[in-house]
Amino acid sequence: MAELACQLQDYRLTTAEILYRMPDHPKLLQTFVWQTYDLAPKFPEIRKFLLFWESNLDGALHSVRVAQVPVITEGDANHADYFWTLH
Repeated sequence: MAELACQLQDYRLTTAEILYRMPDHPKLLQTFVWQTYDLAPKFPEIRKFLLFWESNLDGALHSVRVAQVPVITEGDANHADYFWTLH
């Protein structure tokens, strides 16, 4: 139910693709994909997560790519041109 409440407040399903450097091999990049409901354009949830990452994890961030899609959209309404009843 909390997800629906977020969506009704304009939060959207957001995917963050995070590239980070391997702690033991800094020339290698590793990918981490994370999804949450977030609010564009400031993305407070992703920013909190990235602050946590930088302060608690060893892998240095290289780049972050964010994509967002609305989950609740307007429905498509189609009207029937004909109506038959079969007996």
